[in-house]
Amino acid sequence: MSNIFSPGSFGRPVAILTAVCLAALALPLSFSAGALATPAIGRELAGGPVEMNWITNAFMLTFGSLLMAAGALADRFGRKRLFAIGVSGFTLVSLLLGFAPSILIVDLLRAIQGVAAAAALAGGTAALAQEFDGRGRTRAFSLLGTTFGLGLAFGPVLAGFMIEHFGWRAIFATGAVVGVLALLFGVPQMRESRDPDAQCIDWAGIATFTGALSCFTFGVIQSSESGWSSPLVVGFLLGAVLLAAAFWVIETRVARPMLDLSLFRYPRFVGVQVLPIATCYCYIVLLVVLPLRFVGVDGYSEIDAGLLMLALSAPMLVVPLAAAMLTRWISAGVISGIGLLIAAAGLYWLIAGLADGTSHAVIAPLLTIGVGAGMPWGLMDGLSVSVVPKERAGMATGIFSTTRVAGECIALATVSAILAVLTQARVLSTLKPHAIPAEVSEAAARLAAGDLDRASALLPDVARATLQHIYADAFGLLLGGLIVVTLLCAITVFVMLGHTHADDDASAKHGLRELRERVTTSDREHA
Repeated sequence: MSNIFSPGSFGRPVAILTAVCLAALALPLSFSAGALATPAIGRELAGGPVEMNWITNAFMLTFGSLLMAAGALADRFGRKRLFAIGVSGFTLVSLLLGFAPSILIVDLLRAIQGVAAAAALAGGTAALAQEFDGRGRTRAFSLLGTTFGLGLAFGPVLAGFMIEHFGWRAIFATGAVVGVLALLFGVPQMRESRDPDAQCIDWAGIATFTGALSCFTFGVIQSSESGWSSPLVVGFLLGAVLLAAAFWVIETRVARPMLDLSLFRYPRFVGVQVLPIATCYCYIVLLVVLPLRFVGVDGYSEIDAGLLMLALSAPMLVVPLAAAMLTRWISAGVISGIGLLIAAAGLYWLIAGLADGTSHAVIAPLLTIGVGAGMPWGLMDGLSVSVVPKERAGMATGIFSTTRVAGECIALATVSAILAVLTQARVLSTLKPHAIPAEVSEAAARLAAGDLDRASALLPDVARATLQHIYADAFGLLLGGLIVVTLLCAITVFVMLGHTHADDDASAKHGLRELRERVTTSDREHA
């Protein structure tokens, strides 16, 4: 194993780290850039609200539901192999997206891209864990986290520039270029590694978990078009409940579960799962809904919208590191809770900043939200393993990663559906009684998806400025709901994680005791 930045470390380990970081850069770029490109894709390919929602949700659904399965496959069949397959698939799909003839093909390719992204991330991080140890491993994963921050921060700006000068299809070419670089300079340097103790994969757990998440996402997204009382929507949501129940039963009975649900007996571990949920609702969803508003409703160009989004995402480059330094004096739980309070304040400020439409007045609120969300962002992974016994750390990390990515998928679907419901209610209260309900429903769904032009065409008797005002009112109510969720999560974090220093000390003592036992065992074997 290697200790990065030490003498003689430059070479194969650094090439591997570079390859994994390049792959990690492509993933958030694909997410944030795809969100900004949604209005342009909808305009060119004439996509409906449901199809436009799937541009982002299809990627997040497959990525989130298959991340744990990909980790198991990497341990059993080889980390290098899975990383190479994932990056190759991601690169190929990125190229194909540039030639997609319809929005349906875009959605399907985005789903496949999410599968490839799960394989690339799981294989790459597992390979890094095998290649580095000690401080070198810590620094390697810190660089990996910084790379994710770079992708989130500059993805909207890059996407805006590419869309404005070359069209939306060009943004996916950037992912392909990054993937080719990772394949050429990193994969040949990798050593293959497997877990010799890897057991049979929990296919039943994987199938029911993926099925439950898929049914829920399908049902919630379809509700904007069909209505919540639609048999199709009800069927999807009922299927999600049944599959979730089946997943719970399977995971409590199978010998090697995908997710060890017994970890939820630790209250502080439950508290840690609140952190990614909170950042989903105060940060991640804004990366998707704000570009739709800036471009599709307020009429900003993609590059101007990307520059505004930079105020939200740029703090992720520095705030997580600063929060980690603060843990010398303040517990990680308290820092995280304070960060969520700051994010909630930023959301409240954003309501005022958007009251008269989008302007540079939103920059300060967006910075505030980014700073607040960034405080728990860099601490969550460490907390996920510090609040459970050391021997459960691996499974704890897996559950946390699944909660984070699956939570993002659920948050995006629910927020989009809520915005559609709020928008439709405002439209109905504004229109005359003789308005055709079908047209109202479609117009509201279009407006909620950021397609003001089509909504205005469907409702020619309603002034464009009136539709913008309707959307602004609905968006303000949505932000109010996000504030409530963020505040509730902050309270939960303070209650469950407000005293984490004691837990850290206990974890450290446990680790020291385990190290002594290993040394004693090793001495006996040598003797």
